[in-house]
Amino acid sequence: QVQLVESGGGLVQAGGSLRLSCTASGITFGDYSAAWFRQASGKEREFVAARRFATRTTYYEDSVKGRFSISRDTALNTVYLEMNSLNPDDTAVYYCAAGRPITSTIKTMRGYTYWGRGTQVTVSS
Repeated sequence: QVQLVESGGGLVQAGGSLRLSCTASGITFGDYSAAWFRQASGKEREFVAARRFATRTTYYEDSVKGRFSISRDTALNTVYLEMNSLNPDDTAVYYCAAGRPITSTIKTMRGYTYWGRGTQVTVSS
């Protein structure tokens, strides 16, 4: 059984930083591309960042470029999302995902097979 478990969310002031973790069981992140999505209250889930397993290429949503960074620890089978310079617009539930998307789907939910339950990030102004 595959499980993705996110952690590291919380309440932070604007300008602060958080590091989210996503630990997998039942799959190896070395064999799957990993991504982070987020869903703010009343809005649709949106792409945040992805890391392709084969090429290690990373992708970011425009509003987080330069502030967020996705990385992987192979030994811990964990993917991270380092978030800096947070602002209230970053408030959302953040979801980890794993899959084997093609280039055209790497920023879409349908590119991913496995999902975590999410972790809440709240940024106060």
